[in-house]
Amino acid sequence: MQERKALHTLLAKRQEDLPPRRMKDSYLEVILPLGSQPEIREKYLNVHNSVRFGRILEDLDSLGVLICYTHTKQEMQPRSPLSIVTALVDKINLCKKIIYPDCDIKFTGNVSWVGRTSMEVKMHMLQLHDGDYSPVLDATFVMVARDPENKRPAFVNPVVPETPEEEEIFKQGELNKLKRVDFSTASLLKMAPTAEERNIIHDIFLHTLDTRTVSFRSRKLPPNSVWMEDAKLKGLQICHPQERNIFNRIFGGFLMRKAFELGWATACSYGGSRPFIVSVDDIMFQRPVEVGSLLLLSGQVCYTEKNYIQVRVHSEVCDADTREHQTTNIFHFTFISENEVPGVVPKTYGGKYPINALSS
Repeated sequence: MQERKALHTLLAKRQEDLPPRRMKDSYLEVILPLGSQPEIREKYLNVHNSVRFGRILEDLDSLGVLICYTHTKQEMQPRSPLSIVTALVDKINLCKKIIYPDCDIKFTGNVSWVGRTSMEVKMHMLQLHDGDYSPVLDATFVMVARDPENKRPAFVNPVVPETPEEEEIFKQGELNKLKRVDFSTASLLKMAPTAEERNIIHDIFLHTLDTRTVSFRSRKLPPNSVWMEDAKLKGLQICHPQERNIFNRIFGGFLMRKAFELGWATACSYGGSRPFIVSVDDIMFQRPVEVGSLLLLSGQVCYTEKNYIQVRVHSEVCDADTREHQTTNIFHFTFISENEVPGVVPKTYGGKYPINALSS
């Protein structure tokens, strides 16, 4: 870290001092040779003889950072003064249920939008079948640039769209930013529920009211349903140095893998059959995880519809000395089960607000 302190002099004082980049300047293609190099398959293989999606999340996180370093690279600087970290996984949509462990995978991506200190990265994953690469997933990450010691924001090169298609991509990036701002300001931790949300909450309450007693305390579970408080799984991870990044913090991809695996287990336990990941939404990296932390993960089924299961995974670190708990990440995963699943019903107000957010 002492070496990185010396890089402070290389930081731009204003964004206007940095040369603009084209989208294609940051474009990268990376091959994961699962088919042509069988010796690396073991790391990616799951018990169902398909690829572990948690490993793909790790690779996407690493690629997103590499793309951003490519975008901000200065020819005269042997080392980048920037510390680039993942701020948010905006969206990952999958169009294939199974990723095969014996076929090569190709990742592509580039910077699609730039703020002053943040960058949106769009990535695509394809898999080789019969000589052609077919799409598997599309991902949108948001990365932020920090100073060499990862303490303060740092300016990044602006991006200049060159074609009408790139103009649309850039505009979508701007819209995505505005949606994120609106979503954060509309949080139920800051604002009261809307009239529509209040009606949903009251409707859930009426459907669980025991009409024989007409008491607020007496509740009745509807048919083919499970109380939300009974649809949880929890896990604990000790954060060893093996999983640290260059800033001596725990690698974000590792956190995503562990959260996904708990989310998958939660959906599997709830649905009683193998679930398949459909999408990943709104992974917020609220604070870094230090080496040596106790990472507490809590998976919760918070919405179901037919054979779809929404799982929210909350992660927090526990300081063994002070016994203080701090939230580090919140993850949202959507799975599809092989069979139709029971409905999930909240008992408390705290259980109802994730349903409103996810069903809207």
